[in-house]
Amino acid sequence: MQKNKLKQISTVELAGSLPELKNIEKSKATAIAEWLANFIEQGLNSGKIKSGSLLPAKPDMAFLLGVSVGTIQNALRIVEDLGYLESKQCIGTIIKYKNSEPKIRKLTSKRESAIEEIKKYIKSKKFKCGSILPSSRNIANEISISFNTTRLALEKLCTEGILERRYKNSQDSGWVVKSNNFSTQKKPLETETLVEKVENDLKNYITTNLRQGDKLPPHGKLAKLFNVSIKTIHDALQNLINEGILLPRRGRYGTSVIKMPGDKTVNIGVETSIFAKAQDTAFYYYERTQNQIKKMISENYSIGDRLPSIMALSKALDLSPNTIRKAFKNLAAEGYLTFSRGRYGGTFVIDIPQSDSQAFKWLAVNPKYAETYNN
Repeated sequence: MQKNKLKQISTVELAGSLPELKNIEKSKATAIAEWLANFIEQGLNSGKIKSGSLLPAKPDMAFLLGVSVGTIQNALRIVEDLGYLESKQCIGTIIKYKNSEPKIRKLTSKRESAIEEIKKYIKSKKFKCGSILPSSRNIANEISISFNTTRLALEKLCTEGILERRYKNSQDSGWVVKSNNFSTQKKPLETETLVEKVENDLKNYITTNLRQGDKLPPHGKLAKLFNVSIKTIHDALQNLINEGILLPRRGRYGTSVIKMPGDKTVNIGVETSIFAKAQDTAFYYYERTQNQIKKMISENYSIGDRLPSIMALSKALDLSPNTIRKAFKNLAAEGYLTFSRGRYGGTFVIDIPQSDSQAFKWLAVNPKYAETYNN
């Protein structure tokens, strides 16, 4: 799921019927949550809002309603508990049909773990209906979970009818047991991270669908297959690379399987003996660019001359501006270039580099030629 492909609702669309937040008995977060849930439900039913749309950014909503970002955050959690929203870091808050299948794969949150620990705490201390619980801070110390996460978990238990708040404006105390009719998990909740979960799923995928020497699908295709972000796929693949299961290579060679998951034998293929690590291949790429610029300086420029702009060199050398920028930075660190700003600024030569050719740290050889190369 990519943010730039999702439609985002504007604050103008929300401004049509704002909630009343003055002289209300309930908390502002609760009032906002009820208003927002009603807005989403009516919008989905009428077709004005589509499932998969993004809510405005939290600061924009806070400014619109005249409340803090923290109040908006608490309100969104309530609406998410009702089943109308799901949130994902680096993407935003996504609208969905109530209790429909999630669009983004997520594991157990810290709040869910805290909810389970509080339930166990109530059971172990034998609190009866009507009993007043200790403050949020004391409960947080008892269950060894942060105060803020504990308070959010207590709020969620209020929406489930297990607790109620005696003082509406108190954030730390006044929690009363409303019902003991709940169960607790016998086994601890799953604590592995999403990256670890995807890593195990990738191992199963490789075992089922691939053989040693096969190339993995692109990151984007794997992200869709496992319903996670490309960043999560990247991190999970990096763990498999560190385990020696995968080998990453630049360009069209991609990432290939060099050892099947579960294989305990140490068997280094011939292709791994002539291919450097991805970090070294990246170093080669920039080293090659730097040496190309060094040769250009030594043959065409003198000390004090100004080099062409980054954009001009990018077009001349058919390289990205970012690659040229990094090469300039490294050459400046080596003492060949200096930068100045202003109308007469630019990149200036302060020393002439030697144009001798250098041995590179990476060799671009197709794996099928590796055996011939080795012989």
